Parts: sequence; C-alpha cells; structure tokens
Amino acid sequence: MVRQYSIVCEDDIGERVQSLAREYGLTEEEVLRQLIEQGLERTENQRPDG
Repeated sequence: MVRQYSIVCEDDIGERVQSLAREYGLTEEEVLRQLIEQGLERTENQRPDG
C-alpha cells in the first residue's frame, strides 16, 4: 500500500532538497523519499538492543 505525506519545511531545507535533486538528476519527491528512508534506517540501527 502506498501512503502520501505532506511536509512543510523552511526555505533553506527546500533549497537543499532542490540542490540534491539537481545534482543527482532526481525529482524532489525522490530525494525526500530517500532521505526519509535513510533516516529511518539510521534511527533503527541506533536503537539499543532490547
């Protein structure tokens, strides 16, 4: 199942997302998807065993 989310961010974050999209030839949506995915993986990997 696919879910849609909407985010609001400061201009500087938006500019960084645009810059990454241009640099890697991606859409801004794809950049955001990858950033969220990486952030979730990093968070899960940093959880203490428990």
